[in-house]
Amino acid sequence: MELRKPGVTFIENNPSQVVLWVPEASSAGFVLMEDGQRIPMIPGEYGYWTLEHPLSPGDRYQFIINGEKTLPDPASLSQPEGVHGPSEVVDLTFDWTDTHWKNVPLADYIIYEVHTGTFTDEGTFAAMEEKLDYLVSLGITAIEMMPVAQFPGDRNWGYDGVFPYCVQHSYGGAKALQQLVDTCHSKGLAVILDVVYNHLGPEGNYLGEFAPYFTDKYHTPWGSAINFDDAWCDGVRKYYLENALMWFRDFHIDALRLDAVHAIKDLSPLHVLQEMRQQADALSIQTGRPYYLIAELDLNDTRFINPQEKGGFGLHTQWIDEFHHALRVSAGQERSSYYADFDGVVSLSKAYRDAYVFNGIYSEHRKKKFGMPTDNLGEQFIVFSQNHDQVGNRMLGERTSALVSYEMQKLMAGAVLVSPYLPMLFMGEEYGESNPFLYFVSHTDPELAEAVRQGRKNEFSAFHIEGEAPDPVAEKTFVDSRLQWGLIQKEPHQTMLRYYRRLIDIRKRQAALHMLNRKDSTVECLENQRTIILLRQHKMQDVVCLLNFSKEPQHVHVNLYAAVWHKLIASSDEQWGGAVDFPDTIAEEITLELAPESITIYTNDL
Repeated sequence: MELRKPGVTFIENNPSQVVLWVPEASSAGFVLMEDGQRIPMIPGEYGYWTLEHPLSPGDRYQFIINGEKTLPDPASLSQPEGVHGPSEVVDLTFDWTDTHWKNVPLADYIIYEVHTGTFTDEGTFAAMEEKLDYLVSLGITAIEMMPVAQFPGDRNWGYDGVFPYCVQHSYGGAKALQQLVDTCHSKGLAVILDVVYNHLGPEGNYLGEFAPYFTDKYHTPWGSAINFDDAWCDGVRKYYLENALMWFRDFHIDALRLDAVHAIKDLSPLHVLQEMRQQADALSIQTGRPYYLIAELDLNDTRFINPQEKGGFGLHTQWIDEFHHALRVSAGQERSSYYADFDGVVSLSKAYRDAYVFNGIYSEHRKKKFGMPTDNLGEQFIVFSQNHDQVGNRMLGERTSALVSYEMQKLMAGAVLVSPYLPMLFMGEEYGESNPFLYFVSHTDPELAEAVRQGRKNEFSAFHIEGEAPDPVAEKTFVDSRLQWGLIQKEPHQTMLRYYRRLIDIRKRQAALHMLNRKDSTVECLENQRTIILLRQHKMQDVVCLLNFSKEPQHVHVNLYAAVWHKLIASSDEQWGGAVDFPDTIAEEITLELAPESITIYTNDL
């Protein structure tokens, strides 16, 4: 019988199939917790042990290795008693209603990043479903969920997950996630899931008890690397490749955001990311749906996103933090630590033009030349003004709304949404959420909890920040990070929300903004005025975006003729809480005095 995936799988008209990879064991057994029954497993090739046995959803079990250690399933689908408890049998069969769903084209993705636990007061998938109509009305086409793999306790960003196949129990578990995805598809929303294939969390991490899942050949910021190319790596690769396929196949996830792929170390002739793309494409042929792979990447290296026929790994798109850094410095962020490399509107103009700010030029922060040039398509880059990392890794978790003026918030939103790249919003930014998004965990080991506290303190030393960060283990830190949905009924939040809706609608409706051909964009940087003139073009349409990051009015002239220029939006207009109404039409050439901290957009063709 073909080994579909590790763990427990229900086979139609057959007993359940149990698969465990434990290559260096002399014996392996399956333990049913209800009666303590121990069932020997059968050894097979390459260290796989199998068992066929009638099981039912809800049965709880563990594995026993060499007659001694009793451990939860490394491919567990449910951990109702937490990361140290027994595993629970789950049947992933689901009554899907999304038969006609074909995924949103990648170029049409307008992404909204959410953390399940703090998105609503309930912190569940079911509660998230109730907010989907709101996201649709905002204009979002894809939600990106921070990791949901089972982690210790009930509070965590998700990057301390230790059961990659298991959906966090406190969020609602596997069935609730399937229901959420099905509902998203019924409303036209694609679903991106953030997955972590470069490390596991420190508490409840039992993988090393079963097999050489880790290697000392490489090291990452989290310790030993996942073993993708050392001895016994075939079983490790299968474990993670099958995990990716499970999300696509059994949960109907549309795209995976792969956390920190630069920390996935693999010198195999076929990189594990290449193999993941190949297997995703094979599944796509079977289902008729495209599946996307998104890289979080701290390297300006096009190998990750270049097609495989050109020697690349074939990932579809990547986050580019450099756009964020350049935008933050343009908006007044202090140039310390990694922000020191960025020169405000000069760097932002380069990001609009070249995607990578550092494309082979010298980086003072890194003390070396960094990056490489790219001619990749606009849809291969994802940009944002804030995200979970850039907010939560601040000591006090301040969102943009706490750091810049109301006018600058509108400008930063516009800067992202007029870019020739895929835009991403972080939950709550669209109405100016004022609560922080702090770093939080719920480790039960006191020594580990203290280590996390100390680690946070050391991290902020690079920014020369004084004071103490909120206790990441305290429940209050988590509660303080929840969205305040009542704000959308109050000013100025209500106006900010209307403004975001209008911006997103403009991006969707105006072909010159919607089409992501970077070659049809030109950028002029007025460094002394801290102003950028971004021209987006498609066929006969021109869209002129005027971004003034200074605190003073700035006079600009656009040397581009049109019989009539029509205003699409001006963030300084009174209807958006500003003080200056710009003309709805301008004849021939655009000459304006831009309001401080504003974005103004005109087109020659509505």
